Amino acid sequence: MSSCECFSDNFNQDHFLAGVDARVKLLVVFALIIMVLSYGGILFPLVIAAGSLAACLKMKVPYRLLLLRFAQPLFIAVVLLVLKLLFSGQEVLFSVNLFGLELVGHRDGLMAGLTIAARILGGVSLVIALGFATPFLQFVSALSWLRVPREFIEIMMFAYRYLFVFLEDGMTIYSAQKNRLGYVGVRKGLHSFGILTGSLVLRGFEQSQKTSEAMIQRGYTGDMPLIESVKFRVREVMMAMACVVCAGAIWIV
Repeated sequence: MSSCECFSDNFNQDHFLAGVDARVKLLVVFALIIMVLSYGGILFPLVIAAGSLAACLKMKVPYRLLLLRFAQPLFIAVVLLVLKLLFSGQEVLFSVNLFGLELVGHRDGLMAGLTIAARILGGVSLVIALGFATPFLQFVSALSWLRVPREFIEIMMFAYRYLFVFLEDGMTIYSAQKNRLGYVGVRKGLHSFGILTGSLVLRGFEQSQKTSEAMIQRGYTGDMPLIESVKFRVREVMMAMACVVCAGAIWIV
């Protein structure tokens, strides 16, 4: 799997959610995220996370890609859990002396950390499932229907367009540095990574100026053409309402 494939729409073509209106999927995800963030325990967010993961597997998303998408939020959730366990709360759960440093775990801190970690996993899993289920142009069109500012949508579309260009440039620079032993040792690796990052930032500024001039020369007035919205299908709306009602019942319980 190449680096560009991790960000493309290759996994949004032939699955059980492909034909569903993007606006319906977006509204359902918004409703579920609100429920996840407002839930006081860990059961509902974990149920939502399990359901989102099952949906991704049903869409035949590769395991490696799922692991890449979940790695960062999972790491953040674990770090927050450890911090809440050791540095928050009053009820002592355990005490460990490690190299002369006393580490104290708190039961109420652990519960607070689990709640935050569950919310992170539940919310992120919904966004990840939505990303796999909805092609980017349909997602942007749904945001436009929700009256998201057009300036924000315009920036999203340009960023998505040149994301792959900068990714390929970054991979080219990285390969050249690696072939010249630029990542042998921590010091040389950090130096090479700094050069790589700086080069991409400079190319980003340069490309933004070129894109702006090219769009103005072609008569761009700020009106970005998008996919026209069609009427909602009653069956999809009813199924979406049923999903939200079922999730609401679990949320109440």
